[in-house]
Amino acid sequence: MKTNRGSLGELLKVYLDQDPAATSRLSVLINYPGVHAIIVHRLAHALYKRRLNFLARFISQVARFFTGIEIHPGAIIGKNLFIDHGMGVVIGETAEIGDNCVIYHQVTLGGTGKDKGKRHPTLGDNVMISTGAKVLGPIYIGSNSKIGANAVVLEDIPENSTAVGIPAKVVRTKV
Repeated sequence: MKTNRGSLGELLKVYLDQDPAATSRLSVLINYPGVHAIIVHRLAHALYKRRLNFLARFISQVARFFTGIEIHPGAIIGKNLFIDHGMGVVIGETAEIGDNCVIYHQVTLGGTGKDKGKRHPTLGDNVMISTGAKVLGPIYIGSNSKIGANAVVLEDIPENSTAVGIPAKVVRTKV
Protein backbone atom coordinates (compact mmCIF):
# COMPACT_ATOMS: atom_id res chain seq x y z
CA MET A 1 0.00 0.00 0.00
CA LYS A 2 1.43 3.36 -1.02
CA THR A 3 1.13 6.31 1.28
CA ASN A 4 -0.06 9.87 0.91
CA ARG A 5 -0.91 9.69 -2.76
CA GLY A 6 -3.03 12.40 -4.25
CA SER A 7 -2.59 16.13 -4.49
CA LEU A 8 -3.60 18.85 -2.07
CA GLY A 9 -6.18 19.99 -4.62
CA GLU A 10 -7.77 16.52 -4.63
CA LEU A 11 -7.83 16.48 -0.83
CA LEU A 12 -9.52 19.89 -0.66
CA LYS A 13 -12.11 18.73 -3.22
CA VAL A 14 -12.87 15.68 -1.07
CA TYR A 15 -13.59 17.94 1.90
CA LEU A 16 -15.78 20.21 -0.22
CA ASP A 17 -17.70 17.19 -1.53
CA GLN A 18 -18.06 15.41 1.83
CA ASP A 19 -18.86 18.32 4.16
CA PRO A 20 -21.98 20.35 3.41
CA ALA A 21 -20.65 23.13 5.68
CA ALA A 22 -17.52 23.58 3.53
CA THR A 23 -17.85 26.76 1.48
CA SER A 24 -14.56 27.11 -0.40
CA ARG A 25 -11.13 25.56 -0.90
CA LEU A 26 -9.55 28.43 1.03
CA SER A 27 -11.91 27.91 3.96
CA VAL A 28 -11.16 24.18 4.01
CA LEU A 29 -7.40 24.80 3.80
CA ILE A 30 -7.46 27.28 6.68
CA ASN A 31 -10.19 25.93 8.96
CA TYR A 32 -10.21 22.13 8.75
CA PRO A 33 -7.98 20.29 11.24
CA GLY A 34 -8.27 17.02 9.27
CA VAL A 35 -6.59 18.69 6.30
CA HIS A 36 -3.86 20.11 8.55
CA ALA A 37 -3.24 16.72 10.16
CA ILE A 38 -2.93 14.99 6.77
CA ILE A 39 -0.58 17.64 5.36
CA VAL A 40 1.68 17.44 8.41
CA HIS A 41 1.51 13.63 8.35
CA ARG A 42 2.91 13.68 4.80
CA LEU A 43 5.98 15.55 6.06
CA ALA A 44 6.34 13.45 9.23
CA HIS A 45 5.94 10.20 7.29
CA ALA A 46 8.64 11.22 4.78
CA LEU A 47 11.01 11.92 7.68
CA TYR A 48 10.04 8.63 9.37
CA LYS A 49 10.83 6.67 6.19
CA ARG A 50 14.28 8.33 6.24
CA ARG A 51 14.72 7.10 9.84
CA LEU A 52 14.57 10.61 11.28
CA ASN A 53 12.24 9.23 13.93
CA PHE A 54 12.71 11.89 16.62
CA LEU A 55 12.02 14.75 14.20
CA ALA A 56 9.08 12.88 12.66
CA ARG A 57 7.53 12.23 16.08
CA PHE A 58 8.14 15.80 17.19
CA ILE A 59 6.37 17.16 14.13
CA SER A 60 3.46 14.74 14.60
CA GLN A 61 3.10 15.80 18.25
CA VAL A 62 3.04 19.48 17.29
CA ALA A 63 0.27 18.66 14.80
CA ARG A 64 -1.57 16.76 17.54
CA PHE A 65 -1.38 19.80 19.82
CA PHE A 66 -2.88 22.08 17.17
CA THR A 67 -5.43 19.70 15.59
CA GLY A 68 -6.45 17.21 18.30
CA ILE A 69 -5.66 14.46 15.78
CA GLU A 70 -2.81 12.06 16.49
CA ILE A 71 -1.37 10.25 13.49
CA HIS A 72 1.82 8.32 14.11
CA PRO A 73 4.39 9.12 11.39
CA GLY A 74 4.69 5.41 10.61
CA ALA A 75 1.03 5.07 9.65
CA ILE A 76 0.35 4.52 5.96
CA ILE A 77 -2.46 6.65 4.58
CA GLY A 78 -3.90 6.36 1.08
CA LYS A 79 -5.30 9.23 -0.91
CA ASN A 80 -8.33 11.34 -0.03
CA LEU A 81 -8.74 10.48 3.66
CA PHE A 82 -11.59 12.60 5.07
CA ILE A 83 -11.33 13.20 8.82
CA ASP A 84 -14.54 14.94 9.91
CA HIS A 85 -14.20 17.19 12.96
CA GLY A 86 -11.22 15.08 13.98
CA MET A 87 -10.89 15.81 17.69
CA GLY A 88 -9.68 12.71 19.47
CA VAL A 89 -8.76 10.69 16.38
CA VAL A 90 -5.80 8.37 17.02
CA ILE A 91 -4.07 6.43 14.23
CA GLY A 92 -1.34 4.05 15.38
CA GLU A 93 2.10 3.37 13.96
CA THR A 94 1.34 0.25 11.92
CA ALA A 95 -2.15 1.32 10.82
CA GLU A 96 -2.81 1.33 7.07
CA ILE A 97 -5.68 3.28 5.55
CA GLY A 98 -6.84 2.73 1.98
CA ASP A 99 -8.08 5.33 -0.47
CA ASN A 100 -11.24 7.42 -0.02
CA CYS A 101 -11.87 6.52 3.62
CA VAL A 102 -13.91 8.57 6.11
CA ILE A 103 -13.07 8.79 9.81
CA TYR A 104 -15.23 10.72 12.28
CA HIS A 105 -14.18 12.22 15.61
CA GLN A 106 -13.07 10.14 18.61
CA VAL A 107 -12.06 7.17 16.43
CA THR A 108 -9.09 5.03 17.46
CA LEU A 109 -7.17 2.78 15.08
CA GLY A 110 -5.10 1.28 17.86
CA GLY A 111 -3.39 -1.75 19.27
CA THR A 112 -4.45 -4.13 22.00
CA GLY A 113 -1.06 -4.13 23.71
CA LYS A 114 -0.47 -7.82 23.15
CA ASP A 115 0.80 -7.90 19.56
CA LYS A 116 4.33 -7.44 18.21
CA GLY A 117 5.19 -6.10 14.76
CA LYS A 118 1.93 -5.25 12.95
CA ARG A 119 -0.21 -4.04 15.87
CA HIS A 120 -2.82 -1.76 14.30
CA PRO A 121 -5.71 -2.16 11.84
CA THR A 122 -5.69 -2.05 8.07
CA LEU A 123 -8.61 -0.39 6.29
CA GLY A 124 -9.47 -1.23 2.70
CA ASP A 125 -10.68 1.44 0.28
CA ASN A 126 -13.92 3.40 0.84
CA VAL A 127 -14.25 2.47 4.52
CA MET A 128 -16.26 4.63 6.91
CA ILE A 129 -15.51 4.55 10.64
CA SER A 130 -18.23 6.33 12.62
CA THR A 131 -17.89 8.53 15.68
CA GLY A 132 -16.30 6.98 18.74
CA ALA A 133 -15.48 3.61 17.18
CA LYS A 134 -12.43 1.73 18.41
CA VAL A 135 -10.80 -0.56 15.86
CA LEU A 136 -8.11 -2.50 17.68
CA GLY A 137 -5.36 -4.93 16.77
CA PRO A 138 -3.86 -6.19 13.50
CA ILE A 139 -7.24 -6.72 11.86
CA TYR A 140 -8.57 -5.95 8.40
CA ILE A 141 -11.68 -3.89 7.63
CA GLY A 142 -12.75 -4.82 4.11
CA SER A 143 -13.27 -2.27 1.36
CA ASN A 144 -16.65 -0.52 1.19
CA SER A 145 -17.44 -1.41 4.81
CA LYS A 146 -18.94 0.73 7.56
CA ILE A 147 -18.29 0.64 11.28
CA GLY A 148 -21.09 2.01 13.46
CA ALA A 149 -20.75 4.69 16.12
CA ASN A 150 -19.02 3.57 19.32
CA ALA A 151 -18.42 0.05 18.01
CA VAL A 152 -15.44 -1.86 19.35
CA VAL A 153 -13.99 -3.91 16.50
CA LEU A 154 -11.64 -6.74 17.46
CA GLU A 155 -12.00 -9.08 14.45
CA ASP A 156 -11.75 -8.78 10.67
CA ILE A 157 -14.77 -7.33 8.89
CA PRO A 158 -15.48 -8.60 5.35
CA GLU A 159 -15.81 -6.30 2.36
CA ASN A 160 -19.15 -4.54 1.79
CA SER A 161 -20.28 -5.06 5.39
CA THR A 162 -21.68 -3.01 8.24
CA ALA A 163 -20.55 -3.81 11.79
CA VAL A 164 -21.98 -2.43 15.04
CA GLY A 165 -21.85 -3.11 18.77
CA ILE A 166 -19.49 -4.02 21.57
CA PRO A 167 -17.86 -6.23 20.51
CA ALA A 168 -18.74 -5.38 16.91
CA LYS A 169 -20.64 -7.91 14.87
CA VAL A 170 -21.48 -7.81 11.17
CA VAL A 171 -25.16 -6.91 10.79
CA ARG A 172 -25.28 -6.51 7.02
CA THR A 173 -23.21 -7.61 4.02
CA LYS A 174 -23.98 -6.41 0.50
CA VAL A 175 -23.46 -8.98 -2.20
